[in-house]
Amino acid sequence: MNRKRNNNRMKPWVGWLLFFVTMGVVFLLGMLAASVTQRRAEIASVMNNKKVEITGIESRNELFAVNYPREYETWAKTADTTFQSEFNGSSVRDVLEQRPEMVILWAGYAFSKDYGTPRGHMHAVEDVRHTLRTGAPMTPEEGPQPATCWTCKSPDVPRLMDSVGIAEFYNKTWAHWGQEIVNPIGCADCHDAATMDLKVSRPGLIEGYEAMGLNIREATHQEMRSLACAQCHVEYYFTPEGKYLIFPWHNGITMEGAEQYYDSIRFTDYTHALSKAPILKAQHPDYEIFKTGIHAQRGVSCADCHMPYISEGGIKYSSHHVRSPLASINNTCQVCHRETEEDLRNSVYERQRSANQIRNLAEQELATAHLEAQFAWERGATETQMKEALQLIRQSQWRWDYAVASHGGAFHSPVEYQRILSLSLDRAHKARFEISKVLAALGFTGDVPLPDISTKEKAQAYIGLDMQKERADKQNFLQTVVPRWLETAKANKRLASLN
Repeated sequence: MNRKRNNNRMKPWVGWLLFFVTMGVVFLLGMLAASVTQRRAEIASVMNNKKVEITGIESRNELFAVNYPREYETWAKTADTTFQSEFNGSSVRDVLEQRPEMVILWAGYAFSKDYGTPRGHMHAVEDVRHTLRTGAPMTPEEGPQPATCWTCKSPDVPRLMDSVGIAEFYNKTWAHWGQEIVNPIGCADCHDAATMDLKVSRPGLIEGYEAMGLNIREATHQEMRSLACAQCHVEYYFTPEGKYLIFPWHNGITMEGAEQYYDSIRFTDYTHALSKAPILKAQHPDYEIFKTGIHAQRGVSCADCHMPYISEGGIKYSSHHVRSPLASINNTCQVCHRETEEDLRNSVYERQRSANQIRNLAEQELATAHLEAQFAWERGATETQMKEALQLIRQSQWRWDYAVASHGGAFHSPVEYQRILSLSLDRAHKARFEISKVLAALGFTGDVPLPDISTKEKAQAYIGLDMQKERADKQNFLQTVVPRWLETAKANKRLASLN
């Protein structure tokens, strides 16, 4: 009996082990509490010792530098264009030169003139001024670009919306607000000036949530770290009357949901100059595709990867150098993943290479469908005969554009991205089959003669673009109109500086 009682006693070393483990846990909890307290004190110190009081919608980013120097300094680095990866980077690449089929896909639309990869936020206003897509009518029928084209380019936009009204801002021409839109994407786009809380400054996102029966004011802080980006990195369209910006989220945020909405209101961005198909032009549904991927499903936000935290001395803050996570894998991917930088980078590239194989096939097949449709019209096809083929071309191009217009879609959600492109390829095949039946009914059964579109210049000449005139018109615009805009803005103190 005594032996059994002795065996049930706790051995002395076990007691000491529990003591030290308990002490360790208490110590770690104390460190955590101290860290939280310190962070709160740092935030309170920053907020209580602001050197400049900023209220309202302050679009001049430079004014925030005094109170938030670290965030401002990293934001200013978005002007840097040196980062390059296997697929694009932070400098402009001429996509039409790389993939001239896109000129054919956008025949009759301004994107056939000029389409380059985007640069950082600091270049937003500059780039939209310099592109050949602005400063002149998109087509004679459409007239000049609407002011709505400025919506995501500057914190001057919410300032103007607050001043003149949302609908009134939209219902002007792009050139009308040129002297007002001078500060690039910055602080007031995402933050309340007084509290620096994340906020939604664009009405489109609020209204898009309402269209789904949701209230964006109920979003959590972590959700806001993606929704601040979703104000602009989404699909949208302009209403024919008033050019009011609308998110097509009435049936949810899927590709099919947006298409159903557009079909229900009989919306078309433009009629294709060659095939006469009613085309939907996707914008950049980055958020929508991201939401279908594994990172979003695990609660990761856009800011977690594109604006990683930086520790500097005793201060931790979010980098505002918004860029590819591949530019700083140790601060982004390796926060969660334990693989080497090389393995993580190659994993991204493998997904992109795989997606691009389907993308290239879809572009080639769809461009051929447009050209064959043009040939069918020239052979005397009727609208009744071409109806099914044109609908398939519309569906194919919508799917292709929805995928490729998404920045990072091949990585954000590779399964969804390739699913959408596969559906595009399928409908392009079916469109060509329908066109072949029309041609057979017209007595033509041979191979359709196709033009040489092997370069951007050849493709643009084929669709009737006079690029020499386009460039001359843009140069005249930049030399005469833009300087007046900047001088007026500076005189009215809407620019903190011209640098």
